[in-house]
Amino acid sequence: MAQRIKLFLSYFLFWFVFFQISRVFFMVYQYENTAAMGFGDIILSMLNGARLDLTVAGYFTLIPGLLITLTTYFNSKVLKISLLAYTTLMLFISSFIVVLDMELYSHWSFRMDATPLLYIGKEAAGSGDPLTTIIMVTFWLLFFSASVYCYHRFIGSAISNLEKSEYKSSLVILLLTGLLIAPIRGTTGVAPINTGTVYFHDSNMFANHSAINVVYNFGYAVRKINRLKYPENYLEKDLSDSIFENLIVQDTTGLKLLNVKKPNVMIIMLESYSFRFIEPLGGLPGITPNINNLVHEGILFDNFYSSGDRTDMGIISVLNGYPRQPLGSIIKFPKKTSTLPYINKNLKARGYATQFTYGYNIDYANFKSYLTNGQFDKVTHSKNFPPEHNTSKWGVHDHFVFDKFLEEAKAVKEPFFKIMMTQSSHEPFEVPMETVIEGDDNESMFKNSAYYTDKSLGEFIAKAKQTNWWDSTLIIITADHGHFMPGNEGISNPDRFKIPMLWLGGAINKQDTVIHNYGTQTDIANTLFAQLGFQDSSYIFSNNMLSDNLDPFAIFIYNNGVGYLSKNEKVIYDNTGKQFITNEGANDTGKQKGRAYLQKLYLDFNHR
Repeated sequence: MAQRIKLFLSYFLFWFVFFQISRVFFMVYQYENTAAMGFGDIILSMLNGARLDLTVAGYFTLIPGLLITLTTYFNSKVLKISLLAYTTLMLFISSFIVVLDMELYSHWSFRMDATPLLYIGKEAAGSGDPLTTIIMVTFWLLFFSASVYCYHRFIGSAISNLEKSEYKSSLVILLLTGLLIAPIRGTTGVAPINTGTVYFHDSNMFANHSAINVVYNFGYAVRKINRLKYPENYLEKDLSDSIFENLIVQDTTGLKLLNVKKPNVMIIMLESYSFRFIEPLGGLPGITPNINNLVHEGILFDNFYSSGDRTDMGIISVLNGYPRQPLGSIIKFPKKTSTLPYINKNLKARGYATQFTYGYNIDYANFKSYLTNGQFDKVTHSKNFPPEHNTSKWGVHDHFVFDKFLEEAKAVKEPFFKIMMTQSSHEPFEVPMETVIEGDDNESMFKNSAYYTDKSLGEFIAKAKQTNWWDSTLIIITADHGHFMPGNEGISNPDRFKIPMLWLGGAINKQDTVIHNYGTQTDIANTLFAQLGFQDSSYIFSNNMLSDNLDPFAIFIYNNGVGYLSKNEKVIYDNTGKQFITNEGANDTGKQKGRAYLQKLYLDFNHR
């Protein structure tokens, strides 16, 4: 009996140590963030994270506990083979998740959940550079092999010495297996343990993230991936309703920017274009010389933010005036996207021809169903370009797409609404241009790809000025989302979401003008509509950000958190840790503005 009890406890301890070592690997790989924590926080991360490690160790020991119980009367070889097969499989999966998470955190700034499953395929293939992939695969295989060896050395070899036992032994092991409910539940309270339970730091999110057991985080997210439903009692309804009603202003008052009653409208969305690239926004010099010059020909909005941090979230925020969701993406639900309003549908009803142009593969991230629901007159994507232009991992490089965009604009009848998206400044940042910004590191390559996109944009604008439709056209240039580079901004840092918005074209009545009002991508819809003389209340999250009656603000939403920004307020709330990360200048009501916005989003999403 004693041998079996020792085996059971040793197996549980094996998994606990595995996850503690995995946490050490994560913090070593993220050494810059770890160094900023301090020794005390590193220890607290290990101690707090131990709670979730015990939980997953408990889950992983359930089946072995039953195997040990059921093989009491059998030869030890049966247990040894079955336990080895089970453990090898779990180590194979767990070590893969641990190693993949180490690298993904550098890009996403949150621990791995079900997000990779939402973008599996071309997204995964296009994001990593070959050297990093080789290094990570090698480390994974080494970690996996070392873990299997340690299991065999300290546990597997002991099984060979097990002798057949009596029924009392099986009853004791069965009781111990049942007692695993304690570490699995992780708490004596009403609610079982969850990811937020291990959060211990008030402001350092990396310290909290390092305490998370990534295998638990991934498994929990996968369980819920096909039943995304948000809490409808997130914030008290009457409070959230009253706050939200005062946030949204939809009228046609405010500054008039157009000299044409019914202009052509173009929206150009630049991939991952952080404000850090734009010198007039306080960004780095020399990366976007064309945009830097074009700012003096147009109207620059210098407090503009993306709603989310992925392309599929950005397009819906712009085209549908619909915010990013804290977990998941509405584009994965065609039934829901079919109920969204679309800017192109509004303008089509007013006599506009509508076109969508991009160089991506239309099958990426469910874009095909989304654009079908949009009912554009024409959609151009990577398959509409000749094979020799499909040279990017993501599809077609930007200068080819801009040429196609211009060609289509020359052929379409006026007035037209056209929207296009670039892609060359997406990882792996390979562009068909002689290198201008030197360096083989990701940040240098990112800057160089942004330079290329700026060059392509500048050439397009120069050609557009020579057309017969330039004088009657409004061009809105913005980004699909920001980026953690350059500067390695954390996931909840507003600078990660700050992006440019520039209005150009012969249809505007002002030049070299800067508008300081805060705004979000979702506001483009009703801000544009106000300039055209109408509003649409079906864009329930879209403000006319130039309204005389608006207290301008920006909202950004990250992986399970929300930020609210205005001239005098900066509030960031993290849903996982159920805590305010930042609260600057806000009273009790102001603190709840971002959460009231989320409550409205939750209710709307659930009932679409």
